Amino acid sequence: MKRREFITLLGGTAAWPLAARAQQSVPMRRIGVLLPVTADDPDFQARVGAFLQGLQEAGWSIGRNMRIDTRWAGSNANDIRRHAAELVALAPDVILAYGTSSVRPLMQATSTVPIVFPVAGDPVGGGLVESLARPGGHVTGFMTTEYTVGGKWLELLKEIAPGVTRVAVLRDPTQGSGTSQFAVIQALAPSFRVQAIPVSTRDVPEIERAITALAGSPNGGLIVAAGAATVVHRTLVLGLAAQYKLPAIYFERTFVAAGGLVSYGTDYIDQFRRAATYVDRILKGEKPSELPVQAPTKFELVINLKTAKALGLEVPTTLLARADEVIE
Repeated sequence: MKRREFITLLGGTAAWPLAARAQQSVPMRRIGVLLPVTADDPDFQARVGAFLQGLQEAGWSIGRNMRIDTRWAGSNANDIRRHAAELVALAPDVILAYGTSSVRPLMQATSTVPIVFPVAGDPVGGGLVESLARPGGHVTGFMTTEYTVGGKWLELLKEIAPGVTRVAVLRDPTQGSGTSQFAVIQALAPSFRVQAIPVSTRDVPEIERAITALAGSPNGGLIVAAGAATVVHRTLVLGLAAQYKLPAIYFERTFVAAGGLVSYGTDYIDQFRRAATYVDRILKGEKPSELPVQAPTKFELVINLKTAKALGLEVPTTLLARADEVIE
């Protein structure tokens, strides 16, 4: 072996343990993720992907300086509580939790582990934070609801289905966001020559009765407001809307991807990406109590042309031009 090659090899051999020790010295941070859906949900897989991408852009890498513990809890409240307790027992540095239904059980399980929500309709009314500007505790994140969006739903529904004169508004009356959204719709309804009818989404028989009654008279339509209960009953609502051929607007694109007519709401992919910035800041020492809850900044309009055709509706070209996504 030549002397130069030997010196090079020796240098590399000597440097390797140092590099290995330096890599091992990087602290491994633990991030918990609690989601009230099953692991095969494609929409949530995309959202979690956006969250991981956001962490990567901030310098976090799985196996190098962070570990992710994910719990796909489904929608059953008992299962969510069980998975919440499991995550807290792992002593993570921070937990990402989707919506009030996931955050509340975590708050019951721990008063110290920081929690970041990428989605919450009414974080103050839901008891997650003291105020939007100063959350005050160990929970913060990103709200999805601008209450004035209710007026936008009404406007878009009338634009795509001008003949609608009676609208059933499906909302969760136990959440402040549901009540506030309906209040906006009710206030604006006369200017659109529409009668707004509140329908609770907490009870399946009430949903069925209200939509069946709406279908019994002409010119009916649906507005499905944000809330965990409307997500739980998504299949039921979509099925009834299709059965009775009712034009409906929904608060998120998953309904339209599953056959709904039109949706206008927060871009959840963007919410998860933004949530990664808060997780990063907490891991670097900032306190959740000092990170204000942020409002959504990106909204998306999605239209299902196949459903419009089935309902006998001609979607205005001006509306199609404004759409972020058109499903054919």
